[in-house]
Amino acid sequence: MRIPTTDPCPRWLRRAALPAAAISMLVLAGCSSSGGGGGSAGSTPSAGKGTAGASQTTVMIRHVSGMSVLTNSAGRTLYESDQENGSVLCKSSACTAIWLPLTVAAGQTPTGPSQLTGTLSTMPGAGGKTQVALDGKPLYTFSFDHGAGQIGGNGQKDSFSDGSFTWHAALAGGGSAPSTTPTTTAPSSSSGGGYHY
Repeated sequence: MRIPTTDPCPRWLRRAALPAAAISMLVLAGCSSSGGGGGSAGSTPSAGKGTAGASQTTVMIRHVSGMSVLTNSAGRTLYESDQENGSVLCKSSACTAIWLPLTVAAGQTPTGPSQLTGTLSTMPGAGGKTQVALDGKPLYTFSFDHGAGQIGGNGQKDSFSDGSFTWHAALAGGGSAPSTTPTTTAPSSSSGGGYHY
């Protein structure tokens, strides 16, 4: 005899809880990240210029998949969006939970290696923070890149209350990396969010 079973969690509740759970996990992952992390195969970092150690350099260069991409001091790939130039548009908590702004302390000048083509600067970012930009384009890391040398955010497209964005890895020689098929997968939202990683 077969006993019918019922799901204690209705389908609509699971669907509504998914985006909130994904954002919560991202926040926790960002908070618990030590920044060290091992790199991916085929990726090597370049040290920064000046007398400061590499850990004090704001932006570094890492060779990944035949490209020289910009990274933060922990080796995580930096991205820029096609839509942002001269100002920060990604300011909502939903956007900054996925795309983590690269920031420095107020009054601090960002630094990078001598091979970097372009000018590092700062601009007002989300929550009153000072965000780093390259040639006027704000820089971010991607929450679904789980370590140094990953480029899962390259070519991603998403929409938030801030607008729609297309993201590319920032290149050391200037400009953005060509779109590739992202290698990182993550939960997608079916309830209003325009992001499907």
